[in-house]
Amino acid sequence: MRNRSVTYSPGATFQALADPTRRAVLDLLRRGSQPAGEIAGAFPVSRPAISKHLRLLRRAHLVREHREGRHRVYHLNPEPLRAVDSWLDQYRAFWKINLRQLKTFVESEYARETKHHPAPKATNKSAKSSKGGL
Repeated sequence: MRNRSVTYSPGATFQALADPTRRAVLDLLRRGSQPAGEIAGAFPVSRPAISKHLRLLRRAHLVREHREGRHRVYHLNPEPLRAVDSWLDQYRAFWKINLRQLKTFVESEYARETKHHPAPKATNKSAKSSKGGL
């Protein structure tokens, strides 16, 4: 058998991940390998529908299949998810910077407002009148 490098198509990965049922199948396979029948039994859709989802996940290289007797057993292949993680990493950096700036702004506004408008201190007279009203 020849060694060949496998290239994953980010477009196929994103397309496969676009469907909530396929994402749920991947979540199920995170727990370990599963026969196709058990995967199908975990969803309220028909077995042929799950079979189509598994075929698309296989074409996107997100799952691998092997036979054990009469059963097709599927397991998760996380490698294509690296492209998704790389793409999301740009947004993580964006949000980290923006949230840090928002935090700085909110803290400076709070400091400015508390400096100009200190909280009123309770006086003995107001404390006595509030006790007397009970």
